[in-house]
Amino acid sequence: MTPADLSRTVLHAVRRAVDEDALHAPVPPRVRVERTRPGGSGDYACAVALQLAGPAALPALEVARILRDRVAAEPGVGRVEITGPGFLSFTLAAPAESDRAVLTAVREQGLAYGHGDALRDQILQFHHAREVRAAVTAHAVRRLVLAQGARVRTSCEEEPDPDWARLGVAVDAYGTPPTPLTGIRPVPAGATAGELLRRLGPDAARWGLLRAAGHDRAALGPDLLVQGEANPLFRVRYAHARARALTRGAAALGFTAETTAPAPYANGRPAPSAEDPAAPGLTAETTAQGEDPAAHLAHDPAARPLLDLIADHPGALLAGARHRAPDRVARQLEAVAHAFFDFHDACPPLPAGDEKPSAAHRSRLALAEAAGTVLAGGLSLLGIRAPEHL
Repeated sequence: MTPADLSRTVLHAVRRAVDEDALHAPVPPRVRVERTRPGGSGDYACAVALQLAGPAALPALEVARILRDRVAAEPGVGRVEITGPGFLSFTLAAPAESDRAVLTAVREQGLAYGHGDALRDQILQFHHAREVRAAVTAHAVRRLVLAQGARVRTSCEEEPDPDWARLGVAVDAYGTPPTPLTGIRPVPAGATAGELLRRLGPDAARWGLLRAAGHDRAALGPDLLVQGEANPLFRVRYAHARARALTRGAAALGFTAETTAPAPYANGRPAPSAEDPAAPGLTAETTAQGEDPAAHLAHDPAARPLLDLIADHPGALLAGARHRAPDRVARQLEAVAHAFFDFHDACPPLPAGDEKPSAAHRSRLALAEAAGTVLAGGLSLLGIRAPEHL
């Protein structure tokens, strides 16, 4: 069960309680589930009982009890506890089952992993100045909210700079809108699109414009072109390229992460829209030897941070869309890349020397490919290429 699955499960429990007249309160449009903080109980927690206590005219602890019984019966949920004034804490079923659900979701959804319909009822209109950072930010925000099901238009105060097209930016209209629109106003870049393209090229320029929070000044120096670990953009793209190389290396050794060879999960180019077709990049299915890749990852402690980040990726994309903050997505990709290299170094997905490929290697390859899929999909939403070779 992924965090998104758990959120839907809790929301379904609320609806059931209301339908059964056990709870008299409006059903919220969504339920926020967060990973339990250090020292807390369970894997995830939510405050929906506190949210519903007032409208239901019941103590939060009573609301929590009503929901606990309904959530605990759902498959994939191991245990539900009530903590504090009425928080629900969830312990998922065996870790291998939860991990399998995450790996399966990435494999089935491919580059669209983390896309959803949380904003499907929203019609958004963004307006920005004739300034390159505002234009690129609005374009990235557009892609993020489209990926969450919203309908959106963007407009500019004046006729767009022709060089914006080389950064992948297009607007739907320009001029003074008849009614006030949602403004996208990051700190200006201090350079034109043409200048940035000459110095950095489109990918590094977009990363530099999007990486910092909108209220901070963008770092647009030559460090963005350095091919080394100190450059976050290089590290993210290198992690993706390394994941692809692992797939090729495994194929050369005669094994894959699944029973049939996986199709490539990225073409190295940004997706033209949020409706990109999913591309498989891993499997959580049983291997040819009858082994479950997710089960073997439980024995690799270094895999846990990477698995958790991949599981949390849909939430990071949704948060970036809700807060109009593509910098959140960039930081998520940096964290995934960092965890990928820690996992790669501690648990090599490919056998060394005369070592034979084992079920452990297949499971590690499945996770590495999942990380590559997440990195490719995230870069695509930011409008940045994910090359297979660096």
